[in-house]
Amino acid sequence: MHIQESGEMYLETILILSKKNQFVRSVDVGEYMGYSKPSVSRAIGLLKNGGYVVSDHDGYLFLTEEGRELAEKIYNRHNLLTKFLISLGVSNDTASEDACKMEHVISDESISAIERFINE
Repeated sequence: MHIQESGEMYLETILILSKKNQFVRSVDVGEYMGYSKPSVSRAIGLLKNGGYVVSDHDGYLFLTEEGRELAEKIYNRHNLLTKFLISLGVSNDTASEDACKMEHVISDESISAIERFINE
């Protein structure tokens, strides 16, 4: 199943929140992203149906193995692109905002090239 950019953003948000707190709820995701409860509920439902997220009887969200792999990939791309843009002289805030847009569309080949460039 191909996941859309918005789905990737939700997975990345769940990952980020789970790094700060063991338990993540839909309301936490909505607050972090600035989205309404119905929007979050719909997106989480789609992610559950796709096998990326599960929830327990208390409503806490957890990434499945597949969900975690994709979230980590997006999160790592974001960090790498942010670092790269900052190294070019872009301000921290702008670099992070631009990286957020780029992380979903850039090819694996380009990410690998940027990573090699940064590590040299």
